[in-house]
Amino acid sequence: MDLEVRHLRMIVTVAETGSVTKAAASLGLAQPALTAQLNRIDRTLGGCVFTRDRQGARPTELGELVLRHARVVLPAMSALVDDARRLTSEHGTVGRVHVGTVSSAIGGLFASRLHTALPGALGVDDLLVTTATSWSVEETADRLASGTLDVALVGMCGDASPPAAGGLVWTAVSTDPVFVLVDEYHPVAGRDAVGLGELADALWLTAPGSGCFERCFVGACARAGFTPRAMGESDRMSCIDQVRGGHAVALVQPVLLDAPGVRTVALEGAPLRWTHHVGWRRDAVDRLPVDAVLRAATGAHRDAVQRSPRYRRWRAEHPVETA
Repeated sequence: MDLEVRHLRMIVTVAETGSVTKAAASLGLAQPALTAQLNRIDRTLGGCVFTRDRQGARPTELGELVLRHARVVLPAMSALVDDARRLTSEHGTVGRVHVGTVSSAIGGLFASRLHTALPGALGVDDLLVTTATSWSVEETADRLASGTLDVALVGMCGDASPPAAGGLVWTAVSTDPVFVLVDEYHPVAGRDAVGLGELADALWLTAPGSGCFERCFVGACARAGFTPRAMGESDRMSCIDQVRGGHAVALVQPVLLDAPGVRTVALEGAPLRWTHHVGWRRDAVDRLPVDAVLRAATGAHRDAVQRSPRYRRWRAEHPVETA
């Protein structure tokens, strides 16, 4: 068996996820099929690429060697395909852009903006935008650096920055205050803002993530004079259901779409902030209209603000804090 580009993508995905099962799900393969492919790759290379056990999959010394080469080859192949598509665009082609998102309430709007903005800039008749969502900024940055993704939009706590290794370029798109989500019958549901200390007895929820947000939240609580009694992680729908039932409050991005039975309320003094960054590989600037990508990201944030009346009102009342 010859080693192919698809095999390199498999190896990179297993290394990024740390699990054959997770990698299979990401690649759209059955786990036994991916395991069989990895076994064939091992036989082709004459050694094991990964050590696989109950703790997951970890690259061997041979695996690290393959990964170093894969992270050069995959972006080069992506560039080759992009250049070929651009060359043939006069005959009517479909462009493709792979977008990764992390902890972002504007990811869908960003993808929609790319659908509209990029075909003309790329010189193609149509554009296929595929998205991959993760809870890990590091994992998404690795996929961007390896060429699996073309663009990434990530949300991070406050002034934190995404990884710049691997020749990545990041630009901050927006910084917003973090709001709190409460049930519609909560005593503060009708207010414009609430002090963090007024919710000292609450069970807190937040979206999963690998950054510093929980640490920053605990620090903000300490400054407000209390220690949170409990904090959990939950996906969006489960979070809303728990808040709607009156069992918890949640820390959310202010552009989160309204849902029945819950309300977003600003936190007085904006003690927590959330920043969106858009990124691409440094070598992508020759084939990707990065200015159009950045405009799409800022436009997506603007669209999200416009559909969020409470946040739009907050911004009008706090122009310095959103400048």
